Amino acid sequence: VYSLDGLLAFGLLLVCTCAYLRKVPRLRTWLLSERRGVWGVCHKAAVIGTRLHVAVSVSCLLMAFYVLVGK
Repeated sequence: VYSLDGLLAFGLLLVCTCAYLRKVPRLRTWLLSERRGVWGVCHKAAVIGTRLHVAVSVSCLLMAFYVLVGK
């Protein structure tokens, strides 16, 4: 997380994980129902992941290509 590419990878993983957890009904009511605090950040990341799923998936592919080939 100390470099820009590490921060971007962490952000993408957070958005993807929270969007996946939002699709599971039991976890959605348990984890993502709170809109304030730490769980509020997870809720907002889940909303970003579900609304911008095409952009997030393209970003994940580009980041994976960068980590595997560019680094």
